[in-house]
Amino acid sequence: MPDIVDAATRSRMMSGIRGKNTKPELLVRKALHARGFRYRLHAADIPGKPDLLLPKWRAVIFVHGCFWHGHDCHLFRMPSTRVEFWEAKIARNRARDLEVKKALKELGWRYLVVWECALKGNRRLCFGGLMTVLCSWLVSGAENSEIRGATA
Repeated sequence: MPDIVDAATRSRMMSGIRGKNTKPELLVRKALHARGFRYRLHAADIPGKPDLLLPKWRAVIFVHGCFWHGHDCHLFRMPSTRVEFWEAKIARNRARDLEVKKALKELGWRYLVVWECALKGNRRLCFGGLMTVLCSWLVSGAENSEIRGATA
């Protein structure tokens, strides 16, 4: 199926998609700050430039978009145009995610992935409950984890 817009329009649309300071990331940041947690943003000296770095807790938090990281949820659907390009791109993103997690583990950092589907869509979690789980994970010292949307 051909694209419904020309290449220049599609390029402009795609360039407008943010990699930092996304709405889901801002939600998590504001809620953590309101609960007294302090963090660094997008620390370039830490593998993967995590969205949030909490040195006091030796933890990092990634707020991943379900599309860009190929999450197996209701929000992810492979585009029907340029399938080979998108399959390769998403596979590279997934491989990079695994490399980053391994590097963080080797450096002694804990990580938590908050998936976009936990924050939006028809299977999102109660935000207060999600933040309770997130904050509990931070202070517990528990191993690496993820928070995803509700299953069907």
